[in-house]
Amino acid sequence: MNLTPELDNILQKVREVAVGYGLDFFDTIFELVDYNRMNEIASYGGFPTRYPHWKFGMEFEQLSKGYSYGLQKIYEMVINNDPCYAYLMESNETVDQKLVMAHVFGHSDFFKNNSWFSSTNRKAIDTMANHGSRVRMYIKKHGYDSVERFLDCCLSIENLIDPYSPFIKRRKEPLNTHKDKDNKPVKKIESKQYMDSFINPEDFIESQQKKLDEEKAKEKHFPEKPEKDVLLFLLEHAPLEKWQQNILSIIREESYYFAPQAQTKIMNEGWASYWHSTIMTSNILVDSEVIDYADHHSGTLGVSPGQINPYKLGIELFRDIEDRWNKGKFGKDYDLCEDYEALRRWDKGLGLGREKIFEVRQIHNDITFIDAFLTKEFVQSQKMFTYAFDRGMGTYVITDRDFKKIKNTLLFNLTNMGQPFIYVLDGNYKNRGELYLKHRYEGIPLKKNYARDTLKNINALWGRPVNLETVEDNKDVLISFDGTEYKEVYMGLRK
Repeated sequence: MNLTPELDNILQKVREVAVGYGLDFFDTIFELVDYNRMNEIASYGGFPTRYPHWKFGMEFEQLSKGYSYGLQKIYEMVINNDPCYAYLMESNETVDQKLVMAHVFGHSDFFKNNSWFSSTNRKAIDTMANHGSRVRMYIKKHGYDSVERFLDCCLSIENLIDPYSPFIKRRKEPLNTHKDKDNKPVKKIESKQYMDSFINPEDFIESQQKKLDEEKAKEKHFPEKPEKDVLLFLLEHAPLEKWQQNILSIIREESYYFAPQAQTKIMNEGWASYWHSTIMTSNILVDSEVIDYADHHSGTLGVSPGQINPYKLGIELFRDIEDRWNKGKFGKDYDLCEDYEALRRWDKGLGLGREKIFEVRQIHNDITFIDAFLTKEFVQSQKMFTYAFDRGMGTYVITDRDFKKIKNTLLFNLTNMGQPFIYVLDGNYKNRGELYLKHRYEGIPLKKNYARDTLKNINALWGRPVNLETVEDNKDVLISFDGTEYKEVYMGLRK
């Protein structure tokens, strides 16, 4: 539904203010929808249509019940696309529509300019619709149950990608060598027949031939190096039918599209919140809307004990960066100053804050954002802490307020988007065509039921036994699934 004349006038004013602040966003198209359509779009991950699968229906049912019972309400929905599409719920008050518009322009600016989104598909709406059409075609041809079962397997491993691969060259270019080159024997030095045994000793020739055979066998080992993009490995080597390959490639392509959003959740929401706050207080609000705006804004930035609110952490960190660079609270002189009172009053009047946050918005993701700009002073001012569950008390309790521990905990939870590191080590384990995976243990064990279900689904794709090396109770463990039963073999204590 098109916007009403009133909302369209508001939109033009909000856009004008956003541009005046230097935001550079895609052309942004707003659509007015009812709550039912908004929940449907949200269940599809923000897209008007996707391929058919029960998980979308489950998400829609959950959102619909949450809205009906007054437990949750979706205020904004925006898609990383060119042009950028955003949705307004028609039942929202005018002040909420203004806030959503300002928030969306912040997101659109982030999508367009943040480096981690630079390799994403900017025509994602068309691509998702095409993916849906292809899957429906396979359902018609192969049956709904067969396609759904295969989708279940693929979706269970959709996180097993390498999110940094669009920016890093992982593989060597193939060499233009002749196939018969590997079959050539070791070269001998030309000699007279009676001198051959001295110039080309038999034991030397045999050792060189053995070395050549070992190098040739090593070249045939795959993958040559541990492969983090498990989906790509399966696409290249699993015995899949053509329609199955296409579906797996769809899941992989969509996983890479969504990956930067998981990598920049704190920054993205913080940036959008910073700008909706700035824009809304720039003659966008009328007097009668101030209280409602303050109430809804504070609700967005509310903090629940023991939880990280990405909106709150992101906006406060951007504000802190702006303040520090405005006052010159950075550099060698500031870092080496030990006078607390001097640090408190420090203000060189540089006015570089706004320029700096635009720079930060362009080059960082959540990990580098936290690592570079989370300071001890910020942690203290925001009253941050680490927590753990106390079994004796039956509740969560504060365990530490130490800056380094808080920062390390944040970085640990953000690494690899909070997912376990899984690599393919061998696609021909024991020379029997078995798949050998390894979990890079970082101190948190895998959930065994999840690991077993994942192995079962990978086995369905690979068609041969699948093995996963992991750690349990400080012991190296090999979990295997051959298609019918699971086996666990303890490989010894960790060193």
